[in-house]
Amino acid sequence: MKDKILFWLDANLIHYGIAYALQKQYDCDLYAILSITNKPKKFFQEQDLVKFKKTWYYFDHIKKSTKTPDSDYLSSIEQRYKINLWLLAYGERIFYRFNDFYKFNTNEILNILEQECRLFENILDEVRPDFLIMRAADFHHPQLLYEMCKAKDIKILLLGTPRFARRVIISSLSHRVDDITNENDNPVHHRTLEELYDFLKGSTYSSNLNAYTKKYQNSATKLLKAAFEFLLSKNDNLKTHYTYYGRTKFKVLAHSITSIIKTRSNLSFIDKNFVRKISDEPFFYFPLQLDEESTSLMTYPFYTNQIEIITHIVKSMPVGYKLYVKEHPVMALRGWRHPNYYKQIMNLPNVVLIHYSVKSEELLKNCSLVVAISSTTGLEAAFYKKPSIIFADTDYSKLKSVSKIEKIEDLPNVIRSQLKKEIDIADLNKYVNTIEKNSFEFDISELELSYHQYFYHGGYLVDVDITTPQMKSYLDTHRTKYDKLALEHVKKIQQYNKAT
Repeated sequence: MKDKILFWLDANLIHYGIAYALQKQYDCDLYAILSITNKPKKFFQEQDLVKFKKTWYYFDHIKKSTKTPDSDYLSSIEQRYKINLWLLAYGERIFYRFNDFYKFNTNEILNILEQECRLFENILDEVRPDFLIMRAADFHHPQLLYEMCKAKDIKILLLGTPRFARRVIISSLSHRVDDITNENDNPVHHRTLEELYDFLKGSTYSSNLNAYTKKYQNSATKLLKAAFEFLLSKNDNLKTHYTYYGRTKFKVLAHSITSIIKTRSNLSFIDKNFVRKISDEPFFYFPLQLDEESTSLMTYPFYTNQIEIITHIVKSMPVGYKLYVKEHPVMALRGWRHPNYYKQIMNLPNVVLIHYSVKSEELLKNCSLVVAISSTTGLEAAFYKKPSIIFADTDYSKLKSVSKIEKIEDLPNVIRSQLKKEIDIADLNKYVNTIEKNSFEFDISELELSYHQYFYHGGYLVDVDITTPQMKSYLDTHRTKYDKLALEHVKKIQQYNKAT
C-alpha cells in the first residue's frame, strides 16, 4: 500500500521543489495544504508539475467572523491533542506585539483558531496521512498542524538546520536530530580539541547567517521594482488573508518609509553607544536573540523577555565579573531594536552592550562563561573550552559543559558551579558525531536565496504572479539540489518505516 504524504506549502518554495523531485523517486500519494497569497495561488491551482491527489488552500477556510467562538470545541481540542491554544496565539507575531497594522481582539483570535482546528481535523480524517512533510513552523498555524499530527502519531519530517552551517537535518523535532539511525552506520571521529575547533571554524552558524543577511533584500533596484509592482496591484489580500488585515497601500508605503528612517536612527544609536573593543577584565557573555523570530516565539515562548533575563543574570553573578551583552547582527533585517530598549540594558549596573560587529569568536575566547537563552553560542562555547548556561531546552542541553536552568532561583548557585566546570572532549565529540550521523551537507541558505532572487524581487515581495514555465525553469536550474533533498526524505521515510 502506498504511503500517503501530506505537504505543508507556503511562500518558502523549497518544499514544492521537494515534492516535485520526490514524486519521481518514491511511489506515494501526495496531498498539500497551501498557505499562500492570492497571486501565486493561481499558479498552484493550474500547475501540473506536481501530481497532488488533493490540495487545500488554507486561507479559503479562514474567514473574518463576529460570531461567538465555540469554547467547548476549542477546549476539546486542547484536551484531545494536548495543545495549549493561547500559548500558540501569543507566539504568533501577527496576533501579538509585532503587528503594526491591525490589532486582533480575543474573539477574532479564537475564531481563527476554531476554523483552523476544524479544517485540520477534517483534512487529517479524510487523508489519514502516513507522513507530514514541512519546514519548522514560523507561524502558529503550521505549528498547530504539527502538534495535531504529533498527537495522532503521524510521522513528521521537518527540514531544518542543526547548529552547524551548510548542514541539514530531517527530523520530527524542530532543529534537532531524531537519532534513529544505527550506531554502526557511520564511522566515529575522535577529534582532538584543536580538530574540533577547526571543525567549528569551517561550519560556524553565525557566519553563515551574516552572509545570508548581506545578500537578502540588498538591492535598491529590486526594492523599487517590488514597490512599483505592489502599488499597481489590486492588493486584495487584505480582504481574504487575516495576515494582511489593515495593510492598505498607503499604510504599507508609509510604514516602509518610516522603517527605513527608524532603521538608520537605531543603527546610529548603536554605532555611537555600543562598545567595539572588549577590555581585559573577567566577563560573562550573553548573546541577544532575534526579536520576532519563530524559534523563540513558537519554541521558547516563556523566555522572550530578554531584559528580564539579563537582569536575573546580573543579580546572580559573583563580584568581579561584568556581563557583556552583544546585539545579534541579523537584527539588521528587523531594523534593529528601538534605542529605548538598548537604554534599559545600558542602565543596568555592571552590564556592557557590545557592538554587533565584534566577532563572537573574540568574546568566546576571552569570556569566563556563556549564558544564553537557547543560542548556538551556548554550544560554540564548548569548542573554546568554556562552560555555558541556558534557559530553554535545546539539542545540545545534554552536553556536560552545559547547564539548563530549571528554576530562576537556582541561577546564582548554577553560575558558581559552572565556573568550576571543565570541558569533556569525549562528550563534545559524541555530540558532533551525532549531528554528522543524522545530517547531511547542504547549503539551505543558498537555496532560499535562489527563489527569493528568482521570484520575489530579492525577498521584498512574495505576492507575485508565477507561471508554469518560470517554475519549471527554476526547478530545472536547481534540479540536483532538489533531487538530493528528495532522496534524503526518501531515506528518512524508509528509516521510519523500518523502525515501525
